[in-house]
Amino acid sequence: MHIALEIAVCVFLVISGVFGLVGSFGLIKLHDTMQRLHAPTKATTLGVGGVLIASMIYHWASTGQVTFHELLITLFLFLTAPVSANFIAKTYLAPNVDEDALPDAQTEHGWAIYNDPPLIAEALDSENEKGA
Repeated sequence: MHIALEIAVCVFLVISGVFGLVGSFGLIKLHDTMQRLHAPTKATTLGVGGVLIASMIYHWASTGQVTFHELLITLFLFLTAPVSANFIAKTYLAPNVDEDALPDAQTEHGWAIYNDPPLIAEALDSENEKGA
């Protein structure tokens, strides 16, 4: 393998390690759930992405073939990390934050963690009317 590719793989692995370390340190040192949520979803995601990019470069340099497995894993990771962080944040908000403390949702239906979505609420109302 060419020395420039080895250096590129090493650089990506070191940068990934730094991101992983910073994300793990932030998870330990930050005080509450909403602060702790930021560290692993941002820094650790970038760390894993860097390892996967280093793996792609190494595989290409050693076999001469381009693989997309690591790229698909990276794409999946970048799509799922924000969604899971959103669910964790909503789970934290529901019991810990009063609805009155939140800013106005600027919709007629309000915040989703406190109110049923419109279609479900309408379906439940119509079922209740039929049963009564």
